[in-house]
Amino acid sequence: MASGRQIHSTDTRSAPLVRDRALLTETVREAGELARAMFSTSLRTWTKGVSSPVSEADIAVNDLIENRLRAATPDYGWLSEESADDPSRLAKQRVWIVDPIDGTRGYIAGHDDWCVSVALVEGAVPLLAAVFAPVTDEFFLAARGQGTTCNGTPVLATPGDDLDFSKIAGPKPLVEKLDRSRKDVVSHPRIGSLALRLCRVADGRIDAAFAGAQSRDWDIAAADLIVQEANGRMTSLGGEPILYNRAEVTHGVLVAAGDLRHARILAHFQKHPLP
Repeated sequence: MASGRQIHSTDTRSAPLVRDRALLTETVREAGELARAMFSTSLRTWTKGVSSPVSEADIAVNDLIENRLRAATPDYGWLSEESADDPSRLAKQRVWIVDPIDGTRGYIAGHDDWCVSVALVEGAVPLLAAVFAPVTDEFFLAARGQGTTCNGTPVLATPGDDLDFSKIAGPKPLVEKLDRSRKDVVSHPRIGSLALRLCRVADGRIDAAFAGAQSRDWDIAAADLIVQEANGRMTSLGGEPILYNRAEVTHGVLVAAGDLRHARILAHFQKHPLP
């Protein structure tokens, strides 16, 4: 786990959390199946804020998740990309953090790289996490202290500290800054879903991933635990741990990688900080 973050000694094998894990798994799988059923159909879409796309599938999947989770855990808080923020969540010990469809832009366009992402956070730190990409059939599941699985098989981030740019994903300007002497860096092809990009660090398909500034709790909370439990680390470029369920849910630039590679990347940006 990332240092500096208060990790409570909650036993994720306790009966209530075994229940919550089963509830999370069943709900995220059902939500993914609903999203898959609506995928590549004629959907009503609109834009929220300046440029964030939304589809009726986002709302339908959000409603399903909210109905399942809040009915079963009425004492928990709720934070979702597609729900009005309720400040009462700040007083809750445990909070569900939800992105019903992470990668909506790609989802609407008919691309495969989207997923359902849900985390249960306790005391600002993820406790349980599930990320499901139905089209590519990837179901990532993690519980604090119990490791990460993909489709039921344990996974680990890649060891070592070498930097193979073809296996580093994220905004190209960030990847390029890892080698200031080169102008021809070819990074990993774009993965539209940030949660899925980070999860692919956890199972070793890519070595490292960046999240540009302006990611939100719902984009990263589940993937954070999935990476950490796969012997990886995910922090700011300064090494600060990520805290969740705060009044401000927006984060700066983040990086995820196996522990040795993560340390090398942090050392590079400490020597060559971003402007």
